[in-house]
Amino acid sequence: MPSLNRRFSIAPMMDWSDRHCRYFWRLLTRESLLYTEMITTGALIHGDIARHLAFDPSEHPIAVQLGGNDANDLAHCAKLCEEHGYDEVNLNVGCPSDRVKSGAFGACLMNHPQTVADGIKAMRDKVDIPVTIKCRIGVDDNDSYEALCNFVSLNADAGCEVFIIHARKAWLSGLSPKQNREVPPLDYPRVFQLKQDFPDLSIVLNGGLKTMDDCQQALKQLDGVMIGREAYQNPSMLHEVDSAIYGARAAEFASTLAVAHRFAEYMDTQLTKGVRLNHMTRHLLGLFNGQPGARLYRRHLSENANKLGAGTDVFMTALDKLN
Repeated sequence: MPSLNRRFSIAPMMDWSDRHCRYFWRLLTRESLLYTEMITTGALIHGDIARHLAFDPSEHPIAVQLGGNDANDLAHCAKLCEEHGYDEVNLNVGCPSDRVKSGAFGACLMNHPQTVADGIKAMRDKVDIPVTIKCRIGVDDNDSYEALCNFVSLNADAGCEVFIIHARKAWLSGLSPKQNREVPPLDYPRVFQLKQDFPDLSIVLNGGLKTMDDCQQALKQLDGVMIGREAYQNPSMLHEVDSAIYGARAAEFASTLAVAHRFAEYMDTQLTKGVRLNHMTRHLLGLFNGQPGARLYRRHLSENANKLGAGTDVFMTALDKLN
């Protein structure tokens, strides 16, 4: 099985990294590893499997993120993901939302490393694709470096070779998910130390990275970087990834405007399948940030893409607002 290149990846983001958004990102970067939104094991076991796991072949390499805590359920769902063609299964051990707390998964699982390890081993026994973990550096007062090392060591023994570390701890009470992405201080040195203490593991840094320079600096000490909100809110930054991170020649890339026109072709196809225009254009609102006419572009989409029957002509008119 060929190994995935994890030098740059785009984070799983609830309500944002859906299949339309990922198709758009793939037009900007061919090399980045893409992640789905978190999909709970319950959604796959009791819901529409095909709908939850659908993706376009162009999205490869693509990883699916699962949320859950039952080893048997995780193994069953990991197998479904493998059968649907995903390149990796990632376990969410970092999300602090009320939804995951009530389901006893996400960041609260950092308090139960053996439960996580049982799930990792069950998935590893069931599938041939990589099984990875995305976690925090700690949770609430369980935030010592010793606790983090114990968590990593136990799960490495269970078969996890890749840890994506959001370099903030999570507060399960008192902070919203948004605040948990911003308020707890970043601690990159702790992640760098983890790589030194576990040199045989792949350690990927997440949290606070905003520029290609930030990423390149982190890559001097780590195996990969993962960007989330910045990639969504300022997607044009992804245009730099293949050349800056992977060494591809800049001449191989189309302009952001050309990317927009290519995505318009995708929209045409999706509209015939009943997808609403605004479900796609919402992911492109930040594409032209900082360019003349960007405000008029965003305004036109915001005011018109949600209208019943809105078609690609709405998007093309918005592009005409750019100077």
